[in-house]
Amino acid sequence: MKFILLFGPQAVGKMTIGHELETLTDLKLFHNHMTIELVKPFFDFGTPSFHRLVKLFRNEIFKEVANSDLSGMIFTYVWAFDQQEDWDFVESVCATFKEKGAEIYFVELEATPEERLKRNVTPHRLEHKATKRNVAQSEKNLRETMEQYRLNSYEGEITQQNYIRIDNTKLTAEEVAIKIKNEFNL
Repeated sequence: MKFILLFGPQAVGKMTIGHELETLTDLKLFHNHMTIELVKPFFDFGTPSFHRLVKLFRNEIFKEVANSDLSGMIFTYVWAFDQQEDWDFVESVCATFKEKGAEIYFVELEATPEERLKRNVTPHRLEHKATKRNVAQSEKNLRETMEQYRLNSYEGEITQQNYIRIDNTKLTAEEVAIKIKNEFNL
């Protein structure tokens, strides 16, 4: 089994690349908004109930996949490197898969703020992420988190053996997916 953590700032292209990678491999995509969109109609983002349910659903899916005969999973995540709880979450998710003998791969994406603002309103993103359809609010959130959190790692901060960092500002999702597939021989 393989577990790919595909991470980077909002609107960097994680889900779109994940969809492309899913078509090139036999890995299943679990993008982080799948649970967000499930819980959001019931509880507001940031509330204790929202966080508890998103965490619960994600962890249960991780456990089931890790215990299954699936080839593996691609999971997308916005990792705030200056937040210990995000480090703890990543460690916990990886441990769920490692305990079952899975190979773990880290793929970090980065793109310019200007490119991310363009991608924030693409039809593919808006189709799959209902909570991003209020474009003004989504852009406001994107700009605020750029200032509030560190959403890309420092050089050498990620020590995972299977790690690649890709600046995909000028690359298509297909080009990045092919690069990931080839890098890790998926």
